[in-house]
Amino acid sequence: MKRAGMLRQVADFSDFSRGHWLQELLCRGEEPRYVQSSPDGQHLLVLQKSRPPPLPRVVAFQLHGIGGADLERNWQRPQPALVGLLFLQSPATLGSWVLAIVWEHGRTEVWHFVVAVGWQLLQTLELCQGARARIVSVCSQEASLVWCEERPPLDAHSDVSKCAFRFCVCTRALEVGEQGVRLGTVRIVLHNSPEYQVLASPQHIFLVPATASFATTSKFLLICHPEKAKLTITAPSAGFIHSKVLRSSSESDFRKLLLGSVGLLSGLAPLDIHTSAVSNSGGLLLVSTKGAVNMVEPDGTQRHIFDLEGGPLAQESPVQLKTFGSILACVLAGVLYLVDQNSGRLVEKKILSMKEVHFLESPGEEDSIQLLTQTGIYSFSFSKLEDSGRPEPCLVEMVFEEACRYYQRRSLSSSKLTVEKLKKGGVFQAPVALAAILQHSLRQKQKAARGLQDTYAKLLSTMSLELQSYMSLELLKTCVVCAPESEVESYCEELVEQEVSRVLHSDMDKDNLAYLNSIFASFPKAAWKAMRSCLQLQQNGDGLLVARATPEVWKKVLGGPHQEEMGQNGVVPLFELICASFLRFKPKWLPSFVELTQQYVSISWTYGSKEGPEGRVPLYKRALGVLARKNKRSEADDEMELELLLCSKRPKAVLQALHLLIHLKRWQRVVEVAEKFSKLSPLLNKEIFTTLLAEFAQHRELDPYLDTLWPLCPIELTTSDILTVVLQHLPRSQEDPVPFSSEGNQLTVGLLKPLLQRIAQRPCIQDEMYSDALQSPTFPPPTPPREH
Repeated sequence: MKRAGMLRQVADFSDFSRGHWLQELLCRGEEPRYVQSSPDGQHLLVLQKSRPPPLPRVVAFQLHGIGGADLERNWQRPQPALVGLLFLQSPATLGSWVLAIVWEHGRTEVWHFVVAVGWQLLQTLELCQGARARIVSVCSQEASLVWCEERPPLDAHSDVSKCAFRFCVCTRALEVGEQGVRLGTVRIVLHNSPEYQVLASPQHIFLVPATASFATTSKFLLICHPEKAKLTITAPSAGFIHSKVLRSSSESDFRKLLLGSVGLLSGLAPLDIHTSAVSNSGGLLLVSTKGAVNMVEPDGTQRHIFDLEGGPLAQESPVQLKTFGSILACVLAGVLYLVDQNSGRLVEKKILSMKEVHFLESPGEEDSIQLLTQTGIYSFSFSKLEDSGRPEPCLVEMVFEEACRYYQRRSLSSSKLTVEKLKKGGVFQAPVALAAILQHSLRQKQKAARGLQDTYAKLLSTMSLELQSYMSLELLKTCVVCAPESEVESYCEELVEQEVSRVLHSDMDKDNLAYLNSIFASFPKAAWKAMRSCLQLQQNGDGLLVARATPEVWKKVLGGPHQEEMGQNGVVPLFELICASFLRFKPKWLPSFVELTQQYVSISWTYGSKEGPEGRVPLYKRALGVLARKNKRSEADDEMELELLLCSKRPKAVLQALHLLIHLKRWQRVVEVAEKFSKLSPLLNKEIFTTLLAEFAQHRELDPYLDTLWPLCPIELTTSDILTVVLQHLPRSQEDPVPFSSEGNQLTVGLLKPLLQRIAQRPCIQDEMYSDALQSPTFPPPTPPREH
């Protein structure tokens, strides 16, 4: 486990040529408006807040004395406000980056640093095309600038509805070469929109509502995918809502984009955003006013990470966020939180002696955090495994702490139960008895055991096997700590198997589930082997996957806590953990495993039961969700998606797989799927046949397979039904129709004739219904005997 160390000073203000100015500013309590270090970590950029006196200014310090003058930039009123200090990538001839200083009215200064010379102004540019435009937010993505600008209406007396959507999101490439700096053409991302704060990750641009004054537009976020020219609408409370590819500038109109989603958006709650930032993984970090830290992924889904302490956050209480590798660092009210982004586990909580703290870049050092404080720059390392200085709690104390949590959940009182109250109360006998038994058993190794009460002795004889198992587990943990490196792996596998088996045979609450998450994250291969062993997964002689786990274990694998009971700090359900292990170590088995789980669902729960997993989200959809979260997509993943859809045997999933195969033009597989799944139900047979008949009418790709397709025709379809489907799906010709086409891809009567003949030769359905009665030897039936 990663554990943080002590703060270590790496630079003092005496190292900087102008450090005394920054130190004086921080010590006066005047927190800078903006602090950032250059991508190479060599320069520190500070923007003083624009409030008189003194006049606002920008200063860039050298951190390591590499030579050259510092940059200091002042401006006098009525100079427009500064909206952005951005580092952009540039060709290697001028170094790896340049600095862009962007003002509110669009003027942009581009600077670069030359060793032994200092900062040099390359060029001054105008970003905006209109003289009345005003930039409200700006960010950089590689060598491009992205900004949101206000375009006031020409008519000063325009109505409020028109003034509300007067903003425009634009992007423009900034090319730096030996001949100077050149701006590319302006590309409109979104126009006629409300005000947005723009935040850029390496591949995506997040548009966060800058104000909550308009109820409808403050309920969702927009995510721009520049490479695909696509905009995604997402609401953290509802997830992905809508995505649209923008083929032309007319389609980038904000109101047209929302046209099909207004009804859905109107029922959502407004966004609760206190602070936003972009993580190094490309997601959007959001902190709510309640202190909840969430991650919005580029696909629109949201994941809860952590809850900050301290209750509701005031707008004047700043929260600083920055990610270092897999660690999320948060500073709130002088407290530093280090959280594992993947599991949501709190790695370290550190109370700082200073409140004005700013995160700096630490290139190439993902295991340390650099902080700017009033006295200098400090490094905070969390890579070393250090002892916390606090002895591990005694086993007996752990018993009482666990009992406190158990009784607190069952208590109707609002007063908090403590270990001291538990020991003195005299009401809770179970933890006292268990503590006495454990003390008696543990002392046997060191000294002669004292006598136990008769009731405790009987209880000890009942639980002796469980206690022996626990002691062997503790012994194995000691072996892992003391073993040489060559034996550690085998000990770890054995330890993980015992721990996974123990958790699977206990109550699957959220604590145990979080523990399993940490095991799968820390020891993925060992956890995979342990899960295979616990479920007894193997292939039989026919190549089918079989399992011999008990129904109780299957209920914990497939059921577990509800998402609302469990959705704390990024904990993943056990079924998803197992599916992720399949994808990593044995992907070919995943569809068979999902099919196997569906069989156990029907055995363990009644159909449609809300307690069972199928009462919530179908298992195949949960497996597809795990597949969708993979970082890199491959052809094997497309095939896996098909197999997961088909193994569910659900009509909608089968039809979805069929449409996917048609889109991929894999006609042989299309026919095989149709032939196999048409036997499941008459309704699915009709849907499959109608889909393929429509494809047959449009092109000639299915002609080699007609002998297989025509027998699939449902008995209730008539000749007129067939002709109706064919005529509806005939391709529209771009030229005048001719009797004989030179292309040879026209549908002819000869191709359709075998199917029509087959239908015409079928007996009428009504004839079949009455055939038994008509063929009866006595028709009409004899008269019943009379009663006297």
